[in-house]
Amino acid sequence: MPRTAIGVDIGGTRLRAARVAEDGAILALAKTASSPDPQTVLERIESLIGQVDDPSVEGIGIGVPGRVDFERRIVLSGGYVDLSAVPLAQAIERRFGRPVLIDNDCAMALVAEQACGAVKRARDVVMLTVGTGIGGAILEGGRMLRSRGTAGQLGHLVVVPDGRRCACGRSGCVETESSGTALGRHILEAGLSPHTTVADLFEAERNGDAIAAHVLQAWAAPLRAAIDSLQAVLDPELVVLGGGLGEAAVSALARLAEIPSWYPTRVLAAQLGDDAGVVGAALAALPHNAPKRLVMVNGVPASGKSSVAQGLSALTGWPVFSLDAVKNPFLEEIEGVDRPFNRKLGRASMVAMFALLRDAPAGSSVIMDAWFGFQPREFVLPLLAASGVTAIHEIWCEAAPETVGARYRARAASRLPGHPGPDYAGELEALARRAEPFRAGPLLTVSTESIVDLHAVKAWLDGTLELASRPPRCDAA
Repeated sequence: MPRTAIGVDIGGTRLRAARVAEDGAILALAKTASSPDPQTVLERIESLIGQVDDPSVEGIGIGVPGRVDFERRIVLSGGYVDLSAVPLAQAIERRFGRPVLIDNDCAMALVAEQACGAVKRARDVVMLTVGTGIGGAILEGGRMLRSRGTAGQLGHLVVVPDGRRCACGRSGCVETESSGTALGRHILEAGLSPHTTVADLFEAERNGDAIAAHVLQAWAAPLRAAIDSLQAVLDPELVVLGGGLGEAAVSALARLAEIPSWYPTRVLAAQLGDDAGVVGAALAALPHNAPKRLVMVNGVPASGKSSVAQGLSALTGWPVFSLDAVKNPFLEEIEGVDRPFNRKLGRASMVAMFALLRDAPAGSSVIMDAWFGFQPREFVLPLLAASGVTAIHEIWCEAAPETVGARYRARAASRLPGHPGPDYAGELEALARRAEPFRAGPLLTVSTESIVDLHAVKAWLDGTLELASRPPRCDAA
């Protein structure tokens, strides 16, 4: 039976639920009208989930408009649909007996676009969803930016300081000027029929209608101001516009006069349309879709690998699991350790490192600093397989054998008892001549004879980690 999850997208106009496969394909879909009443929304969500549920479902993800505390799974505030008084996650979990994840609706849409939509190859992205309101989400270095918990409420960037009052309590938020609700107001204020659609406006504008052009300009200009500010503050690779009016918003922005700036902005429409919310919510609810990554910083002793590992950790924020860090506390406590027992401790320390990696949550990125060749490959491979990693990358650190030997002699006196003494340097030089990388995944060789360009190493990792994570293929209907 294929593994699936249910994604729920709560909008100001519609509620949607879908059962979604691991590859992003929608297998069943149900939808109904939304409501401003939170209890009614909860009841309708339960009904929709019941319509698409089946035994293959492993989790339920819910995209909610408004401020969401992702870790605590609670809605803090909302606008057109305010679910802050409803124990949403707990109620759905009790009803259906599946783990429930909730997040802002735009964050869920960005999960889908990152997995299999418009931003598959991008790591720094701003997304705005334009619908009844305006949602926002920020991808930084491939991860959702949350700060203290609710970062990304981009619909509440103030673009008209003395503008209309917003549901958030401020005035002149971009949501009050450039959302679908705001577009309806611009249409009425221009004296047009309330049944006028954005497609009608584009057609009239192409035919030279000045009123239609004015409405589109009034709708798009505040959004342009918000995007320009986001570009200056966050410097993303691109800004993607989704939601029911995302594509129309991109077209309206393209009609505005280009203003030369330090901050050129690439704006494009989301690819998944209305399906992004349910697909992203479902994929977020499948734990395996958050890849666990291992960077093996490998090399013989004194090859300079520990400096590379620590420098890379400082640059990325990823933790380092070091063989010596695990082993040395035992050498400090156990007396009379000889070289054979030291090797046993090293073997056990490697098992411990992989056990820590196995217990790390999905989405973790870990750097391991070790000479992986000191044990047979047949010993290490099962540890890798049991660790749950989905992407393995190796940085092979090398230096001339004479350099390796000289480094070892220089530090031998400071090594804990149990480590070989300075006379091991000759044996180590011979090892350096024949040692080979482990080759369990993409390989980058660096020379530690001079300062390693860690920014170049990180750029290589960024590219290869993206490819190795193999985001699912979306066949959303």
